Amino acid sequence: MTSWIATLCLAAASALTATAASAATFTIPDAGVSFNAPEGFTQLSAEEIGSKYPSNRAPNFVVGNARRTTTIAFDLKPQGLPKDKLPQAKASFETLFDRIIPGIEWKEKKLLDMQGQQWIYFEMTSRAIDTDIYNIMMVTPHRGKMLVFNFNSTKSEFPSVEKELRKSLQTIAVTGAGE
Repeated sequence: MTSWIATLCLAAASALTATAASAATFTIPDAGVSFNAPEGFTQLSAEEIGSKYPSNRAPNFVVGNARRTTTIAFDLKPQGLPKDKLPQAKASFETLFDRIIPGIEWKEKKLLDMQGQQWIYFEMTSRAIDTDIYNIMMVTPHRGKMLVFNFNSTKSEFPSVEKELRKSLQTIAVTGAGE
């Protein structure tokens, strides 16, 4: 009986370890920012990032699924974002996005408190050159800069990855000074 319980406990521990290991943790080096990406997500190469974001404002860190049809971009941008100006920043982003993002359809736009950190939260769809896109974007002040996360998927793929992306979003951890 005792060996059966020990075997069951070892099997359960192995299963839990395997489950925990399947979701990789990614960080912004020396920034106190981390999150768990969905299973199978890997870091994009500099060439992949350059191809996906052909701009001098491309994020420094992007992870994605094997086909790169769903990605999570995250970066600490040099622009400051005062904590007390989040409502104004949110309104400015909304106006700018309405003007520059083709075919934008807002799903949600709000201020969100997550683990004691205040975030600007946008959820939207838009048109890209070759497909429609579903985006969840989050922005918050961090260490005198602007921390940005963008959960991005093709609109057709989003329903199959939505649960995992939202789960990943909830794992974002920010340590150190928020502003």
